Amino acid sequence: MRLTPAKRRDARRLARILADWIDETPWMPTIHTPDQDRSFLAWLITNTEVVTLRSWRGPQGFLAREDTMVHALYLRPAVRGQGHGKRLLDWAKARSPNLTLWTFQANAGARAFYAREGFREVEMTDGAGNDEGVPDVRLVWPAERGGA
Repeated sequence: MRLTPAKRRDARRLARILADWIDETPWMPTIHTPDQDRSFLAWLITNTEVVTLRSWRGPQGFLAREDTMVHALYLRPAVRGQGHGKRLLDWAKARSPNLTLWTFQANAGARAFYAREGFREVEMTDGAGNDEGVPDVRLVWPAERGGA
């Protein structure tokens, strides 16, 4: 699999990767329609830097970043646990001396992954500031002093 810049035509497939993760995550509410997800991914592709993990079958995952902010990192279930998330994150690390991202507190797998990759949790919220209303956590890399 190779990393390639996302094209606007990838929005539908990237939105499906995101929607599949939401569908398989019991604590995650579904608050957007497929059309809204496609519009969001098209916006990310147009307004941020999005890289895809691509096989001959098409996109298998993606990471979206804007300056130091990682907006999204999602993989299809079949390619998880094989180092591809690390590849995407290493791509972002190579482009910025520091990164910030948010994940949900209930997402234990993501939190463990980011901790292994040198991120530190620095802020926790009750979810009032995100669309889903789900408690989240802000992480930074390299780990800064202080914390949640």
